[in-house]
Amino acid sequence: TTEPYDEAFRARLRGAMAAALAMAAPAPHAEIDSVARELTERHAAAVAALLAEAGVDASTVDVVGFHGQTIAHRPDRRWTWQIGDGALLARLTGIKVVSDFRSADVAAGGQGAPLAPAYHRALVAGLGSEPVAVLNLGGVGNITWFGAGAGDARQWGSFDTGPGNALIDDRVRAGNGSSHDAGGALASSGSVHEQVVDAMLDLDWFDLPGPKSLDRADFGLGAVRGLSLADGAATLTAFTAATVAQALRHVADRPARILVTGGGRHNPVLMAMLERRTGLPVAPVEAVGWDGDALEAEAFAYLAVRVLQGLPTSWPETTGVPKATGGGQISSPPL
Repeated sequence: TTEPYDEAFRARLRGAMAAALAMAAPAPHAEIDSVARELTERHAAAVAALLAEAGVDASTVDVVGFHGQTIAHRPDRRWTWQIGDGALLARLTGIKVVSDFRSADVAAGGQGAPLAPAYHRALVAGLGSEPVAVLNLGGVGNITWFGAGAGDARQWGSFDTGPGNALIDDRVRAGNGSSHDAGGALASSGSVHEQVVDAMLDLDWFDLPGPKSLDRADFGLGAVRGLSLADGAATLTAFTAATVAQALRHVADRPARILVTGGGRHNPVLMAMLERRTGLPVAPVEAVGWDGDALEAEAFAYLAVRVLQGLPTSWPETTGVPKATGGGQISSPPL
């Protein structure tokens, strides 16, 4: 089930992000704390809605994996901040909760992201032995690549590629108030300014090998200032595709195809640009029987079980942490 945030709450989340990014480190903050509580309560309502829809009693559920909402990600400063109160969610749902998945990785010297690669590896095990990449296009893009072969000996790695949908969404919101470029309609009606794409790619960060990660706010809209809304959307869409093509330079075994999850796969213009700029077949993860709208949620359910079993959730190949590391805080409901 999916419970969308209304625009008023989305605005509150954006305010919390702005406040967090202005801070030197996480600290109590009245507005952020208020948003965190409301976010937790909304998740409790989503859990209740899911259980009702499925006809499942909460007492039969072993664990909830609760990622919360990232409001600032600063691995360069050795911290990352996901709001959401695991203990409160456990009380509200009556179910054990695993939350705060990233902090232990960052404290150990890792990037704290991406974490979904653990689940990607479990899924890819059923696809055969060809080299393949799983590309998640949320606000930030990240890629998990797998070399040819099978089993745990298979080469793999992951890292952020650059902005996913974030810049496109921000430009569209500023231009006409919409939350995103639905169906890529604006981008399809605009022209790509390649010199702007080249200028945006001219950052040392893109030359760094993985693992590496970004905050959603690490890139801005300054480069497309002065372009029409349609041209801005087209150019930013092309930039996202170009960052993925750049990322493939840092993959040890070039994939035979790219499977795309996250909201970006719903944008046909972005998908076509990805295929053209990477020179690889690109398909939504539904092509192999996965659910791209649920994959991230499934990943954190999977990670929650790994936490309960004391298994790693990140590795040197995925976040740069020195050794395989577990994370997550376990909160049990009151007896």
